[in-house]
Amino acid sequence: MLVNVGIVLFTFFLTELSAWANHKFLMHGVMWYFHADHHKKDHDSWFERNDVFFLIYAIPSWLLIMFGMMHDYAWYTWVGFGIALYGLAYFFVHDVIIHQRFKILTKSSNTYVLALRRAHKIHHKNIGKEESQNFGMLLIKPKYFRDAEANKKSQK
Repeated sequence: MLVNVGIVLFTFFLTELSAWANHKFLMHGVMWYFHADHHKKDHDSWFERNDVFFLIYAIPSWLLIMFGMMHDYAWYTWVGFGIALYGLAYFFVHDVIIHQRFKILTKSSNTYVLALRRAHKIHHKNIGKEESQNFGMLLIKPKYFRDAEANKKSQK
Protein backbone atom coordinates (compact mmCIF):
# COMPACT_ATOMS: atom_id res chain seq x y z
CA MET A 1 0.00 0.00 0.00
CA LEU A 2 2.74 2.45 0.96
CA VAL A 3 4.65 1.59 -2.21
CA ASN A 4 1.57 2.40 -4.30
CA VAL A 5 1.17 5.78 -2.58
CA GLY A 6 4.86 6.43 -3.24
CA ILE A 7 4.43 5.58 -6.92
CA VAL A 8 1.45 7.97 -7.17
CA LEU A 9 3.35 10.83 -5.48
CA PHE A 10 6.56 10.21 -7.44
CA THR A 11 4.60 10.12 -10.70
CA PHE A 12 2.80 13.34 -9.73
CA PHE A 13 6.19 15.06 -9.26
CA LEU A 14 7.59 13.62 -12.51
CA THR A 15 4.46 14.79 -14.33
CA GLU A 16 5.15 18.36 -13.18
CA LEU A 17 8.63 18.09 -14.71
CA SER A 18 7.19 16.54 -17.86
CA ALA A 19 4.55 19.27 -18.09
CA TRP A 20 7.28 21.93 -17.80
CA ALA A 21 9.26 20.34 -20.66
CA ASN A 22 6.13 19.79 -22.79
CA HIS A 23 5.04 23.38 -22.24
CA LYS A 24 8.44 24.83 -23.09
CA PHE A 25 9.41 22.62 -26.02
CA LEU A 26 6.12 21.38 -27.51
CA MET A 27 3.49 23.98 -26.69
CA HIS A 28 5.88 26.84 -27.38
CA GLY A 29 7.43 24.88 -30.24
CA VAL A 30 5.97 22.57 -32.86
CA MET A 31 2.50 22.52 -31.25
CA TRP A 32 2.19 26.29 -30.94
CA TYR A 33 -0.89 26.25 -33.18
CA PHE A 34 -2.84 24.56 -30.38
CA HIS A 35 -1.40 26.68 -27.57
CA ALA A 36 -1.45 30.12 -29.21
CA ASP A 37 -5.06 30.94 -28.40
CA HIS A 38 -4.30 30.41 -24.71
CA HIS A 39 -2.01 33.46 -24.89
CA LYS A 40 -4.69 35.68 -26.43
CA LYS A 41 -7.36 37.49 -24.45
CA ASP A 42 -10.03 37.52 -27.14
CA HIS A 43 -11.51 34.05 -27.45
CA ASP A 44 -14.45 33.16 -29.64
CA SER A 45 -15.38 30.36 -27.27
CA TRP A 46 -15.08 29.29 -23.66
CA PHE A 47 -13.03 26.36 -25.00
CA GLU A 48 -9.55 26.88 -26.43
CA ARG A 49 -7.55 24.82 -28.90
CA ASN A 50 -5.11 24.60 -25.99
CA ASP A 51 -7.59 22.32 -24.21
CA VAL A 52 -6.48 19.50 -26.55
CA PHE A 53 -3.39 19.08 -24.36
CA PHE A 54 -5.67 17.52 -21.77
CA LEU A 55 -5.62 14.44 -24.01
CA ILE A 56 -1.82 14.18 -23.86
CA TYR A 57 -2.14 13.27 -20.21
CA ALA A 58 -5.67 11.89 -19.93
CA ILE A 59 -5.35 9.11 -22.51
CA PRO A 60 -2.12 7.56 -21.15
CA SER A 61 -3.43 7.93 -17.59
CA TRP A 62 -6.68 6.18 -18.46
CA LEU A 63 -4.87 3.39 -20.34
CA LEU A 64 -2.41 2.78 -17.50
CA ILE A 65 -5.23 2.62 -14.95
CA MET A 66 -7.42 0.41 -17.12
CA PHE A 67 -4.72 -2.08 -18.11
CA GLY A 68 -3.26 -2.03 -14.62
CA MET A 69 -6.63 -2.92 -13.10
CA MET A 70 -6.99 -5.70 -15.66
CA HIS A 71 -3.70 -7.12 -14.36
CA ASP A 72 -4.43 -7.16 -10.60
CA TYR A 73 -3.48 -3.55 -10.01
CA ALA A 74 -0.01 -3.77 -11.52
CA TRP A 75 2.44 -1.04 -10.55
CA TYR A 76 1.56 1.03 -13.64
CA THR A 77 -2.00 1.40 -12.34
CA TRP A 78 -0.56 3.75 -9.73
CA VAL A 79 1.44 5.63 -12.36
CA GLY A 80 -1.88 6.24 -14.12
CA PHE A 81 -3.42 7.50 -10.88
CA GLY A 82 -0.42 9.81 -10.34
CA ILE A 83 -0.92 11.33 -13.79
CA ALA A 84 -4.67 11.64 -13.13
CA LEU A 85 -4.02 13.34 -9.79
CA TYR A 86 -1.74 15.82 -11.55
CA GLY A 87 -4.47 16.44 -14.12
CA LEU A 88 -6.92 17.20 -11.34
CA ALA A 89 -4.40 19.56 -9.71
CA TYR A 90 -3.74 21.19 -13.08
CA PHE A 91 -7.44 21.81 -13.63
CA PHE A 92 -7.90 23.23 -10.16
CA VAL A 93 -4.73 25.37 -10.10
CA HIS A 94 -4.51 26.48 -13.73
CA ASP A 95 -8.13 26.77 -14.80
CA VAL A 96 -9.85 27.61 -11.49
CA ILE A 97 -7.27 29.56 -9.47
CA ILE A 98 -5.00 31.15 -12.08
CA HIS A 99 -7.22 31.79 -15.12
CA GLN A 100 -10.49 31.79 -13.18
CA ARG A 101 -12.45 30.03 -15.90
CA PHE A 102 -14.90 29.30 -13.10
CA LYS A 103 -15.69 32.29 -10.93
CA ILE A 104 -14.86 30.77 -7.57
CA LEU A 105 -11.86 31.40 -5.35
CA THR A 106 -11.21 34.69 -7.14
CA LYS A 107 -10.02 36.58 -4.07
CA SER A 108 -7.07 35.07 -2.26
CA SER A 109 -4.37 36.50 -0.06
CA ASN A 110 -2.51 33.20 0.13
CA THR A 111 1.16 33.80 -0.69
CA TYR A 112 1.47 30.65 -2.79
CA VAL A 113 -1.64 31.50 -4.83
CA LEU A 114 -0.45 35.08 -5.37
CA ALA A 115 3.01 33.83 -6.41
CA LEU A 116 1.47 31.32 -8.84
CA ARG A 117 -0.71 33.99 -10.40
CA ARG A 118 2.23 36.39 -10.76
CA ALA A 119 4.50 33.78 -12.35
CA HIS A 120 1.76 32.81 -14.77
CA LYS A 121 1.02 36.44 -15.58
CA ILE A 122 4.69 36.92 -16.48
CA HIS A 123 4.44 33.83 -18.69
CA HIS A 124 1.46 35.34 -20.51
CA LYS A 125 3.12 38.73 -20.83
CA ASN A 126 4.48 37.47 -24.15
CA ILE A 127 1.75 36.63 -26.63
CA GLY A 128 4.19 34.96 -29.02
CA LYS A 129 5.82 31.58 -28.69
CA GLU A 130 9.32 32.99 -28.23
CA GLU A 131 10.82 34.67 -25.17
CA SER A 132 8.41 33.22 -22.61
CA GLN A 133 9.40 32.11 -19.14
CA ASN A 134 7.84 30.22 -16.20
CA PHE A 135 6.66 27.05 -17.91
CA GLY A 136 5.84 25.02 -14.82
CA MET A 137 2.58 25.01 -12.95
CA LEU A 138 3.25 24.12 -9.33
CA LEU A 139 6.98 24.71 -8.95
CA ILE A 140 7.82 28.39 -9.29
CA LYS A 141 10.86 30.55 -8.66
CA PRO A 142 11.36 31.86 -5.11
CA LYS A 143 11.34 35.46 -6.36
CA TYR A 144 7.58 35.21 -6.94
CA PHE A 145 7.05 34.27 -3.30
CA ARG A 146 9.12 37.28 -2.24
CA ASP A 147 7.14 39.51 -4.61
CA ALA A 148 3.83 38.17 -3.26
CA GLU A 149 4.89 38.77 0.35
CA ALA A 150 6.12 42.29 -0.47
CA ASN A 151 2.88 43.03 -2.31
CA LYS A 152 0.79 41.80 0.63
CA LYS A 153 2.75 44.02 3.04
CA SER A 154 2.33 47.06 0.80
CA GLN A 155 -1.44 46.44 0.64
CA LYS A 156 -1.75 46.67 4.42
